[in-house]
Amino acid sequence: MSPSLTSTNRVVVTGTGVVSAFGKGTDAFWRGISTGTSAIRPLTGTYVAPIRFNNGAEYADYVPEEHIDAKDLSFMERFAQFALIAAREAIASSGLELTPELRESAAVIAGSCLGGRPIEESGYYELFHNGRTRVHPFTIPLSMSNAGASHICMAFGLEGPSYAISTACASATHAIGQAFWMVRSGAAPIAITGGSEAPFFLGNLKAWEAMRVISKDTCRPFSLERSGLVLGEGAAMLVLETLDSALARGARPIAEIVGFGMSADACHITQPAATGAVRAMRGALRDSRLAPEQIGYINAHGTATEANDRIETAAIRETFGAHADKLAISSTKSMHGHALGAAGALEAVASILSLRCGTLPPTANYLTADPNCDLDVIPNEPRKAHVEACLSNSFAFGGLNAVLAFKAYA
Repeated sequence: MSPSLTSTNRVVVTGTGVVSAFGKGTDAFWRGISTGTSAIRPLTGTYVAPIRFNNGAEYADYVPEEHIDAKDLSFMERFAQFALIAAREAIASSGLELTPELRESAAVIAGSCLGGRPIEESGYYELFHNGRTRVHPFTIPLSMSNAGASHICMAFGLEGPSYAISTACASATHAIGQAFWMVRSGAAPIAITGGSEAPFFLGNLKAWEAMRVISKDTCRPFSLERSGLVLGEGAAMLVLETLDSALARGARPIAEIVGFGMSADACHITQPAATGAVRAMRGALRDSRLAPEQIGYINAHGTATEANDRIETAAIRETFGAHADKLAISSTKSMHGHALGAAGALEAVASILSLRCGTLPPTANYLTADPNCDLDVIPNEPRKAHVEACLSNSFAFGGLNAVLAFKAYA
């Protein structure tokens, strides 16, 4: 049961921050996806040679020292750096003044699938390959998945409820949904929430290679020629607060967050089930009190794997019935890659900016229609359209599903 049954707070997004393969900042991210530009390109790191795929959505020219104080870098893995950079932008863009009262009660809820696993990998290599007897003394604080949330708290002196969520590719969406419920219920006056991920290290790339779900060229969601997902990295953070508090301080909301639904397939550890996705989408609609006909756009999970795209199409048709033929749907993973635990946060930002700007980002790299994915997937070119409300879907390995509902704020 969601808190909406006892709460009356309306919750809005007043700030966003993004780190992605398009570079630093929300503007760079939106400029890329709103023009249908793909940031998928050959990887540049030293981890490339031994793997069977060479492409990814990588922040290739990222220089940590340009964004994080040198004294702090020794305590922060790449994913945590991304989280803090995105949070800085989100808070600054919101115009929020962090008073002592707000600092004491603000929530920080962040998602990450992998956390700081690269430091563990390097330590194990030294132990098992080079015969070292010790690992880096900061291995534990660097690797823990809550490091992103913790560094945000420390950087801004935020002392309210804070935790991390790790539910594979649904991590950030679960985090945003939980933060939304906390603000709506009054458990926290504001929340900084989203997700971060840095998946480009050899052990992880070899693990994905072994699953045989990575495309050797590019990401083509819903296209007949799709051959698998392409990994991406980055972070996105949102500032959530009540509508009343935003208006009282003269802030202009970007969009309203109105619903959250989640479910478990209870079916298979890697293969998706339409029934679970349907329950999550229906849960978000029910929580938002929106009619299916009010949804005009869905930012799809859209991984470009054969099973996911077919199952997600079936789930959308089951959820929306005849209205499915009137929906515009796209997968922005075709441009920013699949950022795993950060994917839902990047896609939440894409969704709310679509509502605010009246531009629906396309499904890039699309070639031929697949009869099993017979929806309007906005192929290749962005579309000007003002829609009232949208959904953002995240469906994770393990059968864990999370869906956010957003509404345009006039």
